[in-house]
Amino acid sequence: MLDISSLTNKQIYLKSSPKDKLLEDNFEFKSSKVENLDNNQVLVEVIYISIDAANRAWMQGRTYRSQILPGDVMGGYALGIVIATNNSDFNIGDYVEGDLGWQNYAIRDAKELIKTSIKSSENLHMSVLGITGKTAYFGLNLADLKKGETVLISAAAGAVGNVAGQIAKIKGCKVIGITSSDEKAVWLKDTLGFDGVVNYKNNNFVKDLRSLCPEKVDVYFDNVGGTIFESVLFAMNNFGRIICCGAVSQYDQAAPQNGPRGVPGLIVTKRLTLKGFIVMDFNKKEQEEAEKNLLNWINEKKIIPAEDIMNGLESTPRALIGLLNGDNKGKRLVKIK
Repeated sequence: MLDISSLTNKQIYLKSSPKDKLLEDNFEFKSSKVENLDNNQVLVEVIYISIDAANRAWMQGRTYRSQILPGDVMGGYALGIVIATNNSDFNIGDYVEGDLGWQNYAIRDAKELIKTSIKSSENLHMSVLGITGKTAYFGLNLADLKKGETVLISAAAGAVGNVAGQIAKIKGCKVIGITSSDEKAVWLKDTLGFDGVVNYKNNNFVKDLRSLCPEKVDVYFDNVGGTIFESVLFAMNNFGRIICCGAVSQYDQAAPQNGPRGVPGLIVTKRLTLKGFIVMDFNKKEQEEAEKNLLNWINEKKIIPAEDIMNGLESTPRALIGLLNGDNKGKRLVKIK
């Protein structure tokens, strides 16, 4: 039987709220003994931590979860395995996921955990088959894609964007990506099959966008917000649809930018539909259907998984800072166990 008191938990805390760009100095490492479980609590050993731009947004204020404040263990969605339990619904060896935080071990009330099964690999479960892949899947379902339409995707080389682009190709659409480097643009076209890619850091971004979308844009899948969102508004077709699942341009700074020009003016004159969502909006049956379809597309080689994995809890702050700076391709994970 496991002696819980013999376990040492390494944790990463938010030391101070970032005043502008997130820095490693905003975090601190601590170690402590793992406490004994209360009734209905479960002890989880963390396997993979998901690194998401939303982690930074949680430091700015309450979103769909409570704000992370200095002195809190840094939050983060993660996959783990049950190693001790005081709840009959969970057994030792069960895979679970939830907001387990940046640490080796997490004690959670049973109601805070989702029991899960691994249908492929642990890392794939946390990437294309996880929240990011499902975000792409559900977002494009909300867009009601039609064959032959032009779909534009921001942060196209990121965890959600690269999957969204591949799904849009499966649906028979012309897919244009927006990314931050020429190297990523080549990868998106040559490896993932995007029809065209524009680098928003180039001085000719707006001109390049118009050149790649002469027929304008029917669906814009937005992860970014800010000035890119503003530029795309002018490139939308009448009755176009905009699907918003993130606003990474707003997160890593002292205060969000002013809202984009053209809102609500262009929304009205172009009769655009603007829809925001989070993946938790969808029920268990819908989640299972999404996972099944995504896995089938992977097995059929219609989706190429893209993962960017770093190792060790100590790498987690660097992993998030790097993601906010755009140095990842695909889903960034930190492997703990």
